Amino acid sequence: MAIITKVSAQKRQGRYNIFLDQEYAFSVSEKTLAEFVLLKGQELSPQKINEILDYEASAKASDLAARYLSYQPRTVKEVTDYLSQHEISRSAAKRAVNELTQLGYLEDAAYARLFVKNNLQVGKNGPGAVRRDLKKKGVDDDLIEAALADVTDEEWAGVGKRLVKSLLGQQGKIAKREVDRKMQTKLLSHGFSGSLAQAVTQDLVPEADEDQERAALAKQGLKAYKRFKRYEPGVREQKMRQYLYSHGFSGDEISAFLAGEIIPLEELEEY
Repeated sequence: MAIITKVSAQKRQGRYNIFLDQEYAFSVSEKTLAEFVLLKGQELSPQKINEILDYEASAKASDLAARYLSYQPRTVKEVTDYLSQHEISRSAAKRAVNELTQLGYLEDAAYARLFVKNNLQVGKNGPGAVRRDLKKKGVDDDLIEAALADVTDEEWAGVGKRLVKSLLGQQGKIAKREVDRKMQTKLLSHGFSGSLAQAVTQDLVPEADEDQERAALAKQGLKAYKRFKRYEPGVREQKMRQYLYSHGFSGDEISAFLAGEIIPLEELEEY
C-alpha cells in the first residue's frame, strides 16, 4: 500500500500533483481529486491507483471533448479523431463520447440536419456535395439520407441560384449558351444533379436577348480579331472561328461576324 505524502497545486489552475511515499507519482484534475477525496495520509492500493488513473483519463477526455464541442457542433468521428490526436486512449475516448451522447451534446442525426439547414441558408453546395461532406465527417448513410429527404427541389434550386448568380454578369459579354454551360459546369462541380442544374439555369437565365447576343458577339469577335490579326487571312479566320465557337456562338453567328455584318470589315481593320 502506498501512502499519499503530499498533494500540491500546479501552476496550471485545476491540476494537482500527487506524491506517494515522498515521490511524485501522478497528477490529477480537481474533479478527480474530489471524486476520490485524495488527501495527505490516505493509503492507496495498486488497484485503487489504477482506478484513479483510469477515471482521470476519462475526465481528461470528457473535458477535451466538451471544449472541442463548445466552438461548434461536431460528429462522433470528429470528436473521436480529435481525442486521438491528443493521445487519449481508445477506451477513454469511447467513454467520453458515450457520456456526451447520453447528455445530448453529441448526436450525428441532429448534426446532419443542422449541416443541411446551414447549407440551404448560406451554403453553395448541392445534395451530392453535402452528402460527400457528411460522409467524410463520419455520419452514417441512413442519417445523411434522412436529413436530405426533407429538402425540396425548390430549396436546392435556391442554393444553386446563389452559387451561379455572379455568372449572370457575363450576359452580353459572351453567348447565352456559354453562360448556360458555365453555370451547368459550376453547379455539377458543387454536387447538383444534371436535372437540378438544368432547372436552375432555365429559371435563372432568360431567353437570349437579340441585342445582348449581338453585343456579346461584337465584343468577343473583336477580341478574337485582335488576338489573331497577325496571321494570314485563312489561318486568322480558322482561329477566330475556333475562338468564337468555344465562347458559345453558333456557326451562323460566327459567319455573320466574319462577313462584317456585326462590325463592318473596314472598321475592324482599324483595330
